[in-house]
Amino acid sequence: MKKQFAIIGLGRFGVSVSTELHKLGHEVLAVDINETKVNEMVNDSTYSSVADGADEKSLRSLGITNFDHVIVAIGDNIQASILCTLLLKEMGIESVWVKAQNYYHHKVLDKIGADKIIHPEHDMGNRIAQHLVSDKVIDYIELSDDFSIAEIAAPSFMNQKSLIDLDIRAKFGVTILGLKRGKQFNISPRAEDEIQANDILIVIGHKNDLKRFEENT
Repeated sequence: MKKQFAIIGLGRFGVSVSTELHKLGHEVLAVDINETKVNEMVNDSTYSSVADGADEKSLRSLGITNFDHVIVAIGDNIQASILCTLLLKEMGIESVWVKAQNYYHHKVLDKIGADKIIHPEHDMGNRIAQHLVSDKVIDYIELSDDFSIAEIAAPSFMNQKSLIDLDIRAKFGVTILGLKRGKQFNISPRAEDEIQANDILIVIGHKNDLKRFEENT
């Protein structure tokens, strides 16, 4: 379903999000106070506009309240990021995602009502670290301080064995959410579904359980 997104701040993170959403066929408004950056997004957004995200009048002139989601990707200007987020929530924007610069920035954003706070460098660092320490982990997403989702290559001993035979949840305390087989994706696999060589397991669980599962497979 086509959605409407506004991206405020066109640094590397904002440009990346805007470009990808536009490629996926969504309506994207790209906003920055820098005209050069805005002009560079003409082909990677539905609309692009020069505006001050920390100014209420400017935001209203963009028709910002008509957008389903707003992503605040303002770079090093933490004050502008906070003010923009506050204005958006006061305007009644239901979904405001914000890029945080550090822990203190995160705390303020949380208190003023940001719906999702993003730490791109931290999140990517975690994923790269997981790749570095294990050749089995293909991707890794941290859900909280305790729980994560991981994509793990199925080991050879699981080949042609069903989920019920492997009894992974009872043995390791993790849950298999899906199986990837080439371009096919089996969401919520059944107990009798068999794992084959080269399958990718999408697994969720406590970090300690995921680590134990990865080390024992």
